[in-house]
Amino acid sequence: MEELLPPPRTGKEQQAAGVGILVQIMMLLLSFVLGHVLRRRRFYYLPEASASLLIGLIVGGLANISDTGTSIREWLNFHEEFFFLFLLPPIIFQSGFSLSPKPFFSNFGAIVTFAIFGTFIASIVTGVLVYIGGVIYLMYKLPFVECLMFGALISATDPVTVLSIFQELGTDVNLYALVFGESVLNDAMAISLYRTFSLVRSHMSSADNFLVVIVHFLETFVGSMSSGVGAAFTSALLFKYAGLDIDNLQNLECCLFVLFPYFSYMLAEGLGLSGIVSILFTGIVMKRYTYSNLSRSSQRFVSAFFHLISSLAETFVFIYMGFDITMEQHSWTHVGFIFFSILFIGIARASNVFGCAYLVNLVRPAHRRIPPKHQKALWYSGLRGAMAFALALQAVHDLPEGHGQTIFTATITIVVLTVLINGGSTGAMLEALDVVGDNHDVSLELSFEGSNGYVSPGDLDSSPGSRTKMKLKEFHGSTTAFVALDRKYLTPFFTTQSRDEDREDEPLNNPSRGYS
Repeated sequence: MEELLPPPRTGKEQQAAGVGILVQIMMLLLSFVLGHVLRRRRFYYLPEASASLLIGLIVGGLANISDTGTSIREWLNFHEEFFFLFLLPPIIFQSGFSLSPKPFFSNFGAIVTFAIFGTFIASIVTGVLVYIGGVIYLMYKLPFVECLMFGALISATDPVTVLSIFQELGTDVNLYALVFGESVLNDAMAISLYRTFSLVRSHMSSADNFLVVIVHFLETFVGSMSSGVGAAFTSALLFKYAGLDIDNLQNLECCLFVLFPYFSYMLAEGLGLSGIVSILFTGIVMKRYTYSNLSRSSQRFVSAFFHLISSLAETFVFIYMGFDITMEQHSWTHVGFIFFSILFIGIARASNVFGCAYLVNLVRPAHRRIPPKHQKALWYSGLRGAMAFALALQAVHDLPEGHGQTIFTATITIVVLTVLINGGSTGAMLEALDVVGDNHDVSLELSFEGSNGYVSPGDLDSSPGSRTKMKLKEFHGSTTAFVALDRKYLTPFFTTQSRDEDREDEPLNNPSRGYS
């Protein structure tokens, strides 16, 4: 029996654990303080995420060259399970929960086009270019399915750095909503694509047809989305009819609300689906329906609570990414793979943004199209962050040692470069494109339903066009029908009308995304 018990920790090991936790807390404190100072000074060349990344780089470099014991270095690190179970879920949930209903649903057609179809295009283009680069000996050669896995994971964008600058400088509210909405949904798309390609590599032969791949992807994505939406609708009905919004039950109300996202996450994982996709849609639907059924004090608490834990998690993720670069062993022997991967994801991002913008503009009259300067800003905002990093960590275990390590090193490099370079130059980019100060103080109703909005239900070009244009119009009409369905049936059924009317007038939230 004694052999089954873990060996007792020595005093040095406990001391090392304490020092490791102390260093992590100090890095978090320094990141928040430095971020506040930079924001107050309006120093946009070093955003908060970039500052956290640099702090991790510096501390990791010092720990790497010091003669500290191995046990302390281990406590400065954390296990992969901790990352996926405790850091990513609150970040992803806050991404969906911080969506304001009016701009999201007003731009629903464009957001879905960029996030779903555009991410698929970017993943395939990246994978094909990386494979061709390996075939012609420009870079390290990977099997085709592994190239597609890399294309899927690196297509997940994380614009937390640029969005904070967007809001500080007063960028067009339509552009802000489009960038944020796309980044929220493309994480779900990227992880579903990655898991689909991973299954193709592990369990399917080359003889399996493409239809099987599509069916599995739809099973993963739709199943995960359904579990998240179902859990959220259940919570909405519970809070509407259980009568928890009284003074002596507010603690119970808040506890139940906080537990539902993790219930959704674990339900999807237990069913063999994607917990990340599930908790994302749980956040979107709970903010739309469940939130309005809470008491006022509980609304303030849960909003502050999820913002707090997501801010802590996202800051820690950026610190860890910087720390990991200096502490872990990386495959730097394939520099060509890194260089050409950066070039290829730029091409793939361009095919995503400009191709989807062309399709979206087909269904709008001239005065409502996405202007070229906004398309360029959207392309430049394709930073990579926590989701790409998390999937790259997973790739280390899913792929052979050399292949997975090469992808992980390339992903880490791309994340650092995009966060530091793209994030630091966002202010200059916005000024160069002349999109600073557009519609920043205009109300949401005017911004999204007036003449400058991207998507205004019912205002489509009535002139006859090609078959493709008509199909796009039909799709846009379906999104308009969904808005009408939501307003007429879903909202009255799942919410209390009086509170929902108050919620519709809320201003655009300041989302805190770190992964995204």
